[in-house]
Amino acid sequence: MIVVIEGISACGKSSWCSSHANGHVVAENARNDAPDRASAPAEAVAFWVRRNRDRWQSAIEIDSATGLAICDTDPLKLHYTWCLWKIGEATEVNWRLELAATREVFARKQIGFADLYYIGIIEPAVARQRKQTDLTRSRRNFELHVRLQPALIDWYEALRAVLPGQVFFGFPDARPATAPPSSESRRYDLATFDNFIARLA
Repeated sequence: MIVVIEGISACGKSSWCSSHANGHVVAENARNDAPDRASAPAEAVAFWVRRNRDRWQSAIEIDSATGLAICDTDPLKLHYTWCLWKIGEATEVNWRLELAATREVFARKQIGFADLYYIGIIEPAVARQRKQTDLTRSRRNFELHVRLQPALIDWYEALRAVLPGQVFFGFPDARPATAPPSSESRRYDLATFDNFIARLA
């Protein structure tokens, strides 16, 4: 079973994973060497699709070995560029390029839908307070992440519509024990992917 723990910076993703997912975590991507989306859009797309595909492969391997992989952020991280576009921090060209490249690797079953998604939602004031009191992390681009939250919620609302019973808002009290029976059949279903993207228009 592959589980995604998602949400903006300071919503508690990594803390939840530290408390509930030892031995099962697929860590978040580092971003220090990523090409710039504005000056090198094609290179940025290739970089992120490759990183996301590699994280998905890690999730598959951990799931195969242990029966459970918990992803600290979604390997299918197409949402980030879409959310940036929605708040005016990326162009439609950025979005369309990354969508096309992601759809291609999805069609090749090199990335797919998780079995369960848990999306943390946090009040911006609470997130800012957590940032100020947590001196162990720099939380780069924190205010940008706060601005992204409404679009991120819209993204996962659309995903919930096409993956009923798989997407939840809020983190569970304990790590999930079972996957919905239908989730495996949807994992690489391209029609479901296209239906999902259509709902975002």
